[in-house]
Amino acid sequence: MTATRVLVLNSGSSSVKYQLLDMRDGERLAMGLVERIGEETSRLKHTCRTTGAVRERTGPIADHEAALKAVADELAVDGLGLDSPELAAIGHRVVHGGLRFTEPTLIDDVVLAEIERLIPVAPLHNPANLVGIRTAMALRPDLPQVAVFDTAFHTTMPESAARYAIDVATADAYRIRRYGFHGTSHAFVSRATAKLLGKAPEDVNVIVLHLGNGASASAVRGGRCVDTSMGLTPLEGLVMGTRSGDLDPAVIFHLMRVGEMSTDEIDTLLNKRSGLIGLCGDNDMREIRRRIDEGDERAELAFDIYIHRLKKYIGAYCAVLGRVDAVAFTAGVGENASAVREAAVAGLELLGLEVDGALNSLRSEEPRLISPASARVAVAVVPTDEELEIATQTYALVGNSNA
Repeated sequence: MTATRVLVLNSGSSSVKYQLLDMRDGERLAMGLVERIGEETSRLKHTCRTTGAVRERTGPIADHEAALKAVADELAVDGLGLDSPELAAIGHRVVHGGLRFTEPTLIDDVVLAEIERLIPVAPLHNPANLVGIRTAMALRPDLPQVAVFDTAFHTTMPESAARYAIDVATADAYRIRRYGFHGTSHAFVSRATAKLLGKAPEDVNVIVLHLGNGASASAVRGGRCVDTSMGLTPLEGLVMGTRSGDLDPAVIFHLMRVGEMSTDEIDTLLNKRSGLIGLCGDNDMREIRRRIDEGDERAELAFDIYIHRLKKYIGAYCAVLGRVDAVAFTAGVGENASAVREAAVAGLELLGLEVDGALNSLRSEEPRLISPASARVAVAVVPTDEELEIATQTYALVGNSNA
């Protein structure tokens, strides 16, 4: 029997998201979420697409090992257990791969050690990713386990884009450079946008705008990333739900000297109490738009700051790419907030960007153009699919050995 299924695991600090896909056609067989791991109120929601069954359980799930065993139990109920001979591999999302990992990688002790070595530059993500990997390896030690790195797609950036203008020896000693994140999304969406235009990825220049609670932009030339907005960490770049994005570094010194804030307090401020929630108290774009409609000035200012930063990156990446074939909006806000798309493009007609109001207001789960036919640059809404991208990369690496 040919093994054609891939289980995708995305292990967070207190959660595990998962999907089981059949790579013959990309069909989702099952999916689910375990959240609030380590709490009394842990919750697992599981959906089997083949039977239509939806099951939910609540109660304490002590740790990631218990969470993954619970996931395995749910899959087994549907006849999709981890012991199935049809399971080809487990693909893991790993946030930070540094410069070493530029493509999906079979996990062994050396790879685990390197992911662990990168914890200082991804302290919120890599530890949780490691726990998920080690638990999955313990459950199926005979099965190929593959790491797919958020940073990998951005390793094609030239040094002129990846380097910060600080002392080279210091930067190299502490691995300080721009790595970028959301790479699986940017890779998937850039290719899907080319397909939407009826062209090959190598023939298309795309600006991808991944706008969710975390947000990032990328400039993709011929299928290769040449610039992206996030940097050493996911803090740099666009205004986000709770993160500040671009900031004068001297603000940190000022807060330390004048505000007498500790590094941990500043870290919390910039990552969890800034962005939209810091500006107006909400990080849900739907709620912000509702408040704007009611005349709330704080919400309106937060929206304007968000759009201002977004426009700056669109303009900058038009300059970086020289020729732009498409601007693609994706992720929760990008796919669903028509007001954000309209405002981001408004006034950029000289760059060839326009949005058709009627097309922009339509809701669909399919990739679609929202620019008028006469527009010089296509504006698209392209739903992202990071799980499919991880599964595709995983199966491409191990699939042949299971044929």
